Amino acid sequence: MSAQSATGRPTIAGTRHAISAGHYLAAAAGFAILEAGGNAVDAGCAAGLALGVLQPDLVSVAGVAPILIRKADGTVESIAGLGHWPAATPPDVFMREHGGKMPPGVRRMVVPAAPDAWIQALARHGTMTFGDIAAAAIRFAAEGFACYPLLRESIAAHEAEYRTWPQNAEIFLPGGKVPVLGQKFVQADLARSLSYMVDQEKAAAGQGREAGLHAAHDAFYKGDLARQIVRYVQAEGGFLSATDMADFRSRIEPVVSRQWRGHEILTCGPWCQGPALTEALLIAERLGLDGLAHNSPEYIHIIVEALKGALADREYHFGDPAMVDVPLEQLLSPGHIAARAAAIDLRRAHPGLPEPILGRGNALPEASRAALPKVEADTSYVAVVDRWGNAFSATPSDGSWNVPVIPGTGLVVSGRGTQNRPDPSHPAGVAPGKRPRLTPNPAMVVTKDGGVMPFGTPGGDVQIQAMLQVMLNILHFDMEVQDAIEAPRVASYSFPSSFAPYEYFPGRLAVESRIPESTRAALTALGHEVKPWPDMTWLAGSVEVVLDDPVSGLKRAGADPRRPAYAIAI
Repeated sequence: MSAQSATGRPTIAGTRHAISAGHYLAAAAGFAILEAGGNAVDAGCAAGLALGVLQPDLVSVAGVAPILIRKADGTVESIAGLGHWPAATPPDVFMREHGGKMPPGVRRMVVPAAPDAWIQALARHGTMTFGDIAAAAIRFAAEGFACYPLLRESIAAHEAEYRTWPQNAEIFLPGGKVPVLGQKFVQADLARSLSYMVDQEKAAAGQGREAGLHAAHDAFYKGDLARQIVRYVQAEGGFLSATDMADFRSRIEPVVSRQWRGHEILTCGPWCQGPALTEALLIAERLGLDGLAHNSPEYIHIIVEALKGALADREYHFGDPAMVDVPLEQLLSPGHIAARAAAIDLRRAHPGLPEPILGRGNALPEASRAALPKVEADTSYVAVVDRWGNAFSATPSDGSWNVPVIPGTGLVVSGRGTQNRPDPSHPAGVAPGKRPRLTPNPAMVVTKDGGVMPFGTPGGDVQIQAMLQVMLNILHFDMEVQDAIEAPRVASYSFPSSFAPYEYFPGRLAVESRIPESTRAALTALGHEVKPWPDMTWLAGSVEVVLDDPVSGLKRAGADPRRPAYAIAI
């Protein structure tokens, strides 16, 4: 079965290598690395770093960058790319001093992880220098690029917040105004910061590539940039210290792997929401997908209710596994999957978050009366498969409107602390040295034919929902990659948001309006509170996919037109 592309974009296919990224210039940057002889890791790091420049409202060069890598020999690993709370953070500070709220500003900052993640990936699995992969990002920052619709919309939506800090306004409101479409967007300070890291690498180049990468790392975490970051954060009342910076290394974490219909589903661990993608898939499979028409009321109902069960377990159990006992093996066990499926009524939507099955649930926030959920438009994504069969999947993130730019550097230190709950008793509660429970979650499928499919998306709590729908479109409904990406989507809000203020909309189901009114009426009759989205909206995510298909000998790639994403293959 195939759907028709709503935009007329084709699936891009080639025999050698393919990349799909959240901005077209990032895809071009990664593709240039592949053409120059670099592998998937080199190309993915180049595109990922470029996304921090090209989508500075959604991704920070000093933010988070979770990475999933599968080598051609079948070995897999994840680089968490996620910083932890500074050691001096009082665990009760937000309850005691901020009324249980997570305020904007430096106090929600965690240790910046992305530079370390890219450099660790290069050191462990790449072939190029930091200077090689940073060249495009530096060029885009120094020379600028054209302001595009989503960037303008995002800045306009948060104009007041950007004005909170003069250094933010200087970058994002040039001349004191929201940039117009097509206006050149320049980040000169950010170009200098990245160039400083490259210069330090070059100074150590005589000692070899590894020493050069180490020097670039130290330039950020121990050198002038680290001193500027720490000095400003502490002056503003934050907790980040020089020791937090100097000692930081992203954890190399186990990959979560489960079988489904002969395919192997790979996600990162429960420090992010990745395993909930697998759990939702297994619950839906248990309920029965065969024989259901694509995006029929019955199909959508099963997908949404399966997601509710998986996201309930995310709420009740997920957190930093280095500090929280997450019963992941039980959550993904056949018995628990069967219990979650048995609790679903195929004739009636659950009105809110399903009850816990393992242990006791934490207290839920009150249902929100807001007309629309508060949406933090952050995150981007890059997928790469190279000519040797290596695969790379990364979801860099962190916005720039609720935390200050470090003056003179162009850097926005990760404000990802917003994804910890202010109450330290919550599984994802604040604690010194603890990592937030991250929404960005790169994923892969090793197909039953022996191919590999890295895929992912931005979208906060919509991420695994969009990923599940696209994955099933490809692997269950046999759609072409681009058609699978463009097919209309739905998203549930029947769980507390991962972002402050942790809003809760029991029963809420957003539906892209290309799904017929008759289907929406049937979903309403099943008890869903249906809220129409436009025909195609960035709120539904921006799924990028590369599918290495050994049967055809082609690498197929697609990119989501809901955001400025593009795919390239040759």
